[in-house]
Amino acid sequence: MNIADNCVVSMHYTLTDDMGAELDSSLGQEPFAYMHGTHSIIPGLERALTGRREGETLKVTVQPSEGYGEIDPELIQRVPREAFAGVADLQEGMQFQSDEGGGRSLNIIVREVGDEEVIVDANHPLAGRVLHFDVRIEAVREADPEEIAHGHIHP
Repeated sequence: MNIADNCVVSMHYTLTDDMGAELDSSLGQEPFAYMHGTHSIIPGLERALTGRREGETLKVTVQPSEGYGEIDPELIQRVPREAFAGVADLQEGMQFQSDEGGGRSLNIIVREVGDEEVIVDANHPLAGRVLHFDVRIEAVREADPEEIAHGHIHP
């Protein structure tokens, strides 16, 4: 069966950056599974998997525009250090969730800590980066009607 919308795909992958550093991998774990055509994975990878079959391996390079997007400078902000008053040892690289109201939250990363201000970044950590996937398709099956209705796979 070829991968198409409403197929459940199980795959192993290794994700690296332009320098070859491993960013993520499913190797040594259960294969990653998703429903194709539901925007469950980044567009560039989903597009490359369309039409592929179980057992195939492929290497996919995904540009930022087809991955996690370009870096949005408006999502990098200076905030008063007092906003982190409850954090004893604030350090670069720490991650927090900011309540945006309406049940929405925003993940932020501390980029720089100063005496008066903290620079935070709400871009996805992989925004602006070219991503390289090494993929092996382990299984492809049709999603059942309940999975299709819910828009995601069931174990």
